[in-house]
Amino acid sequence: MTDHAHEHGSAGSATPTLQVDDDAVRITRWDFRPGEATGWHRHGMPYVVVPLVDGVLKIVDANGEKLVPLTAGGSYARPEGVEHDVINAGEGMMSFVEIELKQR
Repeated sequence: MTDHAHEHGSAGSATPTLQVDDDAVRITRWDFRPGEATGWHRHGMPYVVVPLVDGVLKIVDANGEKLVPLTAGGSYARPEGVEHDVINAGEGMMSFVEIELKQR
């Protein structure tokens, strides 16, 4: 399991694009083809997710698996310490922007 640096490169991995990494935030755009995943990771900071398209994610964590429908622009926030894998469970592309809040 990695911290939220998300080192990827194997087939089936979602594509992270770092947009901003400064003293206050790290902003990453994630693009997933159907079935692609982030890989298991732990968030070291609180974060906000802003979906860019409608879709369905499968979230796998210590409690099991759940399907989470997302709506474009329907943001949500989570605390630091969240450990999970995120998989595009839909039939089309899934994209979201993740904003990690650096603590000062």
